[in-house]
Amino acid sequence: MCFRQNLKLIAVVTVAVVLAGCSEVNLLSYGAKTFAGDDAVKPAPVATNNTGVDRGTAKIGNPYQIDGIWYYPAEDLTYDETGIASWYGEPFHGRKTANGAVYDMHKMTAAHKTLPLPTDVRVTNLENGRSVIVTVNDRGPFAHSRIIDLSKRSAELLGVIQKGTAKVRVQVIDRDGNATASANSQIIAKPVTPLNEKNNVAAAPGATITTDALAPPSNVKTASGPRVEPLPAPAVERPVQVAAVTTQTTNTIVVSVEPVRSSEIYIQAGAFVDFNNANKLSARLSTMGPSKVSQVLVNGQDFYRVRVGPVYDIDQADQLLANLINAGHTGARIIIE
Repeated sequence: MCFRQNLKLIAVVTVAVVLAGCSEVNLLSYGAKTFAGDDAVKPAPVATNNTGVDRGTAKIGNPYQIDGIWYYPAEDLTYDETGIASWYGEPFHGRKTANGAVYDMHKMTAAHKTLPLPTDVRVTNLENGRSVIVTVNDRGPFAHSRIIDLSKRSAELLGVIQKGTAKVRVQVIDRDGNATASANSQIIAKPVTPLNEKNNVAAAPGATITTDALAPPSNVKTASGPRVEPLPAPAVERPVQVAAVTTQTTNTIVVSVEPVRSSEIYIQAGAFVDFNNANKLSARLSTMGPSKVSQVLVNGQDFYRVRVGPVYDIDQADQLLANLINAGHTGARIIIE
């Protein structure tokens, strides 16, 4: 009798232990997913596989602050922007990137402030027409005037190494290597709806207003920018060519060469729904250089962009951007059109 009771007791204890073990496994699994958050389980947009590149862990990331500026990582499959590129090599070679990949300056990678990691993008040097596909697997550059930081190898193939910077276009691509924002076929910055624009006043008739430049006021603070040689004159338009470049790891990298179109550097100080607000800002900025208001349609909404320029080279653009930021226009950015 006692033997049977002991067997029943052992069976009950065994079942309890098994159930407890299952519950613990489920609880740990749920806890791990909850703790990891969306960044660990939500796949980032991945396009053409860049062979040999350490892509790291797929993540988008939370908003973060660098030197008093907030950045908001987000998925943007239609990303298509123009601006200034820089590059980085030593001493970052061999270090971990923002998503855990090991940075190899000899691979086709890049750093971006807000795109999901990893994301493949096509980078086109607007000064020589050369374009390559790189994998964004790191954060940066945190110089306010730069939109992408290329690996040394990427910069070499794009012809950026010598000068250190270049006018570029950056486009998120699909799995076939095509830009996802293919409708935007011109060398022009994709307008971005300002996050702080709340004034939904009806749009005024489209217009472009220019103002003459006056001498800058003596009390405006300035910040020195990096010394960069003046940009060369645009090359003569030529037929499209494709050159194959072989790396030391026997992986083939395709460098596309497209016709070079003339482009100019501007500083965009703001965008408004109200034409009058844009016009007022343009008038105030006339002391810093020629300014203009141009109308653009974004997601069915008319906006009026205020831009100063064009400026002659990247060095001048850096200086003008610093002047605008020091004057309180912290959202100003360099664009190419």
